[in-house]
Amino acid sequence: MQIYDRAKRIAAGGVLTAVLILGGCGQQPNKGGPPPGGPPEVAVVTIQPKPLVITSELAGRTSANMVAELRPQVSGIIQKRLFEEGSNVKVGQILYQIDPAPYQAALDNAKAALGRAEANLTPIGLKTTRLRELLVDKAVSQQDYDDVAAALKQTEADIQFWKAMVETARINLRYTSITAPISGRIGRSGVTEGALVTAHQPIALATIQQMDPMYVDVPQSTTELLRLRRRLEEGGLTSNRDIRNKVRLLLEDDTQYPLEGALQFRDVTVDPTTGSVILRIVFPNPKGYLLPGMFVRTVLEEGVNPNALLIPQQAVSRNPKGDPFALIVDAEEKVQQRMLMLDRAIGDAWLVSSGLAPGDRVIVEGKQKARPGVSVKVVPFEAGGEKKSGESKDKTPPPAKSN
Repeated sequence: MQIYDRAKRIAAGGVLTAVLILGGCGQQPNKGGPPPGGPPEVAVVTIQPKPLVITSELAGRTSANMVAELRPQVSGIIQKRLFEEGSNVKVGQILYQIDPAPYQAALDNAKAALGRAEANLTPIGLKTTRLRELLVDKAVSQQDYDDVAAALKQTEADIQFWKAMVETARINLRYTSITAPISGRIGRSGVTEGALVTAHQPIALATIQQMDPMYVDVPQSTTELLRLRRRLEEGGLTSNRDIRNKVRLLLEDDTQYPLEGALQFRDVTVDPTTGSVILRIVFPNPKGYLLPGMFVRTVLEEGVNPNALLIPQQAVSRNPKGDPFALIVDAEEKVQQRMLMLDRAIGDAWLVSSGLAPGDRVIVEGKQKARPGVSVKVVPFEAGGEKKSGESKDKTPPPAKSN
């Protein structure tokens, strides 16, 4: 009897368990159906075209606008160095003094020779005049007169020669004082007092660099140059010379240089090794922040895109092939997928070349719940407490918390 009661209890428990299992299965939602709480909620921004200044960032190095290497024009011993290394010098300032004694002696010798030649000129001139008068009366021979006339011309030529020698000696004496050919900042000295230097030696005594304004030379690829010209011709960019001439500068520590530069010229020759042309940009440098040889980055303003479409970077996803796409909400409040073509990053946003149209509502948050064809509930995208719905954005806000 006990065995029979136990079997009845086991059978009743099995029936109850089956009922509970079947009831639980009936409560599961159908796959693909709407969630129990209604359509998922997504945050969107409405894309609107807006004018946008298109810039490109190019790296380059600074260089002085004027450079003068000091080399001696005469040979001799350096007597004095008359400047402080690293200081600013002015044009005409004496920087080195070469021993002038041998050049002073050469000048004195040339002056003495000139005086001797000028002293001989008077008697020979008078003798020539007398012999010319006597030649008329046949008192002297023609040969005597010709010899005196030739001596007179020789003396006049000697005078011209020694005048040139005096000037040469004076120039060489002046070259013993080595002066600054330009104003600027002078570097370290390559020689010390007592050093022997030679005329036109290959090693410079010092270098002066004029650093206000400062040049920045940056290479630009011909591919980028052709792309820019094509966009200007097609109307994708409008050219404004005043805008395109403005250039900003980023220093090595990523700080922005406070003064704007101007594009001076674009070289006309392509470097065959790099396939690029050189752009020269001029920056004012009144306080000397920029030094020659610094690595910098320039931000050039190429033109204005009158109908730029920007979307936050967090609104862009990529498929397994790496192609970018975005999810939008159509007029029926359903999700659609749009493949995109991106031009470049503008801050924390993407500049879209194709794939979107003005007025499209792009999903920024809630993409995990949105699938193409699914109905969704649209709410404005918020960042920093300010609603961004209905306006384009230049920068994407910080990532929102996941839903």
